[in-house]
This record gives sequence, structure tokens and C-alpha cells, in this order.
Amino acid sequence: MTTTSEETPVRRGGVRAEERALAPDLARGIMLLLIVLSNTAFHLWAARRGPSGWQPADGSWLDHAVQFTMIIVLDLRVYPLFAFLFGYGMMQLFLRQTAAGNSERGAARILRRRSLWLIVIGLLHSTLLMAGDIVGYYGVLSLVLGLVFLRRSERALKRWICVGAVLMVFFAAQPVVSALLRGELGTLGDAGAEPGFLAYAAQEGNWLTAAGTRLETGLFVTFLASTLALVGGGYVVFLLGFWAARRRVLEEPGRHRTLLRRTAVIGITVGWLGALPTALAHVGALDVPADAQSEEGALTLLRDVTGNAAGLGYVAAVALFVHWWSSRRAGAIAGSGAIAGSGASGRAGGGTSAGTDAGAGVEVGAGATVVAAVSAVGKRSLSCYLAHSLLFAPVLAAWGLGLGEHLSSWTMALFAVGVWLLTVAGAYALERAGRRGPAEAVLRRLMYGAKAKAG
Repeated sequence: MTTTSEETPVRRGGVRAEERALAPDLARGIMLLLIVLSNTAFHLWAARRGPSGWQPADGSWLDHAVQFTMIIVLDLRVYPLFAFLFGYGMMQLFLRQTAAGNSERGAARILRRRSLWLIVIGLLHSTLLMAGDIVGYYGVLSLVLGLVFLRRSERALKRWICVGAVLMVFFAAQPVVSALLRGELGTLGDAGAEPGFLAYAAQEGNWLTAAGTRLETGLFVTFLASTLALVGGGYVVFLLGFWAARRRVLEEPGRHRTLLRRTAVIGITVGWLGALPTALAHVGALDVPADAQSEEGALTLLRDVTGNAAGLGYVAAVALFVHWWSSRRAGAIAGSGAIAGSGASGRAGGGTSAGTDAGAGVEVGAGATVVAAVSAVGKRSLSCYLAHSLLFAPVLAAWGLGLGEHLSSWTMALFAVGVWLLTVAGAYALERAGRRGPAEAVLRRLMYGAKAKAG
């Protein structure tokens, strides 16, 4: 009996260890540190908020320094990084499946199944622990964008990337330009609006009540915010990930150094400068109306739209680091081979270079361990992301131990780094044992079933 393309079985499982590229995994590992830091603000549920309703406005000079840095480096800068890597990984999976002999429809079906399960996981995560979940949000985006763009030509991708960029700039600039023409730029926004951090319910002492609020927020983020992103051009970074994966930009950073350098320099510069007015106003160094600092104010709109450039710049910076690191490692290995070949003559001559070379080897070896450990987090990014909430919410929320009431911005940042380091240690232990993360293992089983080829 002839089998149609709709009935084509899964020909292989997920990515194999030898197929993985360092840059995406390392970027995901670093991204999770940035995410856990950016999520600290809403766990400080007893802190006094400023007009933005997000970052605390009280504390010592050290707290203000942390708030200033987070606004410039992290706030609405990490999610574009996540979106790019999500789109990149999605296209990688599609290309691997088709290269292994699966039909395009069959590969798209696997990704569709993955997106649906991510929506389920995201909603469970937001309801049980963390209302700011982004897994379900990107599940919806990947479901729609995968359906429309996975099999489209590169020309079509570029066209829709340009359309998305225009839409994103238009929707960000339109209220600002309108207010400017009316002479009301300073009053654009509403400093008296309910603070955004309340939607995360960390301040709620009853878990069931908090869960109800978190579910409401999770549904809003997963379905409404994703729809607004699709209509307003917020999908553009996701499609850039599709395009870059087809070009193998992160697998072969050496071939794309010029593009990566420009993206890193321009992206990070634009992103940080775009957030600088918000950060200066937050710490009182820039006198602007409170409405302009609110969630819908002019400064916040500028910070948000330039965050996309920063996210892309971060990806490019990691890729450049990986290229430098790989070249350095290759040189060290080649050098050690040459030293081994001339070791006898070196010992006969009584030279002292052996100690220096040994020291260089220790330096490279220690660096390799750090890179491997952070990359191990990237390989298990879903497990580590969920683990953050398991370690955060019960300890910090009012319905748990309530530690968030007693921390400030800088002590909370230390707590977040400690949580990330715990996930690094756990992920590295799993890496050395040759085991996947638990969430990745479950998702893989849901995507491919039990009969897919091992990958």
C-alpha cells in the first residue's frame, strides 16, 4: 500500500550530541542567568515602586546601582534574545528532520506538536508557580509562525522581517508622535495605573488566590500578548532566528564575523542607549514627568523597542566569543602537540617553558569547564527555567516562606545568581552522566513518541 506524505512516520528523534553547536547552547545558558535576574523585581513584593510599576524605587546606593544596571542591560532585552534562539532552534530542528528523510509536512507536524505541548507546559507553570511564564507565549508564536513561515522561501522571510520591523516601529512611535504633536508628550502614560508587578501575585498570602491571579496573567500573556506581537510586528526577531539558522550563523560564526561584529556593536549600543533615559529617570538623575516613566510612557516605549536590538546584539556577542574560544582551544591543542613532539629536546636543554605551558593548559582547562557547564544549562534550558521557579516562588512569595519581603534589589540579585549557579551545577552533573534534563526528556517523548530513532 502506498503511504502518503501525511502518513510519513517520524524518521529520527531530536538532536544528537555530535550535532549540537556551542554558540546556541552557550547563549541559552547565559540567557537563563539574565532571565532569572530580570525576574527578581516582581518577587520584591514589599518594596516601594516607582512610576513604572516594575523596578523598586527604594533602597541603598547599591540597590539603585543594581536597578540602574538591570533597566539598561536586562529589562525587555532578554526576551528578544530568547525569541531569536527559539526561532533559530525551531528551524534547526526542521532542517535536521528534512535532511534525515522526513517530509517537510512531517517535520512541521513534529514542531506543531511541540508548540502545543509548550503552551500546556507554560500555562501549568504560570498557574502553579510563575505568572510571567514565557514558554506558553512562545508556544503560540511558534505554532503560528511555524505554520506560515517554516517552508517559505528566504525571500519571503526577508520580506516579512521588513514588514514586522516597520510595524513594530510604527506602533511604538505612533503614540509618541501623536502626543508630541499635541504638546502632551510629558503626560503620555499613566503613573497612577495599577503596578504591573501585582499581576504576578507574589504578595498574595493565599496560594489558591495567588494561583487564580497567576492563571489570569498567564492566559493574558500566552494568548493576548502573543496575538498583539503577531499583529504589531513583535514576531520579527523570531523570523530573524529562522533566517539565521538557514545561514548557519551560530554554527559557523567564523564565516559571519562581519555581520556578527556589526550586530553586536550596533545592537548593544542602540539597546543600552535606548534604556539610558529610563534608567537615569529611575534613579533621579533625570527629571521627567512621572507619566513619561509609566508602563505606557514615552521613556518606556523607547526602552522596549530598542530592547530588540540589544537582544540581537547579545546573541552576536556570544557567537563572536565562541569563535574566539574555539580558535584559542584549537591553538592550544596544536601547541600541546608540538610541545609533546619536542619534549625530549626541551628536557635535555633544561628549559623552563614546561611550567608556563602547564599553566596555560590549566587556564584553558578551567575555562573549558566553565564553558561546558554553562552550555550544559543551555542544553537543558527548559528544565533549568522551570527549576528557577521551583527555587524562587516557594521561598520568596508571601504564600511561601515570604523571603521576598526582606530582600532588596542587590540581595535579590545575589539570590538569583545563586539559584542560577545551582542549576549550572545540576546541569553539568547531568552532562557528565550523559543524561538529558527531565523536562527535555518528557517533551521529547511527547514530540516523537517511543518509536522514534534515538537522537
